[in-house]
Amino acid sequence: MPFVTVDADVVVPSRIFDKEEYAARTIRPKIHRRLDEFLKTEPSPELKTRKAVKAPANMESDPDLLYSRLNVPTDVKPVEGFRGSPTGARKQLTEFVRNGLKGYDRNRNRPERRFATSRLSPYLHFGQLSPAEAALAVRDSGALDEDKDAFLEQLIVRRELAVNFVLHNPHYDSVRGFHEWAKGTLDEHRNDERPYCYDLETLESGATHDELWNAAQLEMVHTGFMFGYMRMYWAKKILHWTSEPDTALKWTIYLNDKYSLDGRDPNGYAGIAWAIGGKHDRGWPEREIFGKIRYMSHRSTSRKFDSDSYVRQVQKLL
Repeated sequence: MPFVTVDADVVVPSRIFDKEEYAARTIRPKIHRRLDEFLKTEPSPELKTRKAVKAPANMESDPDLLYSRLNVPTDVKPVEGFRGSPTGARKQLTEFVRNGLKGYDRNRNRPERRFATSRLSPYLHFGQLSPAEAALAVRDSGALDEDKDAFLEQLIVRRELAVNFVLHNPHYDSVRGFHEWAKGTLDEHRNDERPYCYDLETLESGATHDELWNAAQLEMVHTGFMFGYMRMYWAKKILHWTSEPDTALKWTIYLNDKYSLDGRDPNGYAGIAWAIGGKHDRGWPEREIFGKIRYMSHRSTSRKFDSDSYVRQVQKLL
């Protein structure tokens, strides 16, 4: 029977790019050259079924039995704040365009301003919202160009860079997928003394010495969501507090995939590889443990937003 696939998880089809891109600056002009070709409102092509296909007689139809066969962690509970379905996705998109898009460029890295992020990533991950639909809604809104451009950069360029990474790099979830310079600098500092060395249980329970990090971890556990800016800090501190980079990467992916509604996704793997392995980034001044990987400290991160307010807000959610 005919089998048709539609690359609807991105705006510009991923297979147009036949190799792994080095960074956003290399894929951005390629995407922009093809954007008008694909970012437009058109009726979907009609798909006709030539012949009805019957399910095999022995196919299991009991959803509870099927679910019991899946390897789903039983200690991860349902969360409030997100309602699945395309209807829930479009409601969130409408809310963001009306109330969150204004000021997005200056507010998106301020997690204490809870309206400042779109919260669309779970819906994009599960295919309940097309990135093209979200992009068109933002593009055609009355918001300032600087806010629209900032959001579309994240939704299209950065997100599709992540898809490109996972598509073309078979080691996207391994240290082997890092650039050679990053693997080398992490190896050189593999045996550096760590200021703290936590086990997985301590990290998972959000019981470190760092209240800001704990807040990010616990928000993810209890709500299924973590702000993008906090996820960068969260992942880099796991590298800082773990015995060596391979374990840090493994644990970070485990925690993100277990608790985040948008886990198990190219965006997550690329973001973690950026934080721990300098993927899509450049080398920075060398320092202990991180080598030439970009460093984020508690002090520098806290200066970018009202971190105390963010911690208090998370504590109220718990």
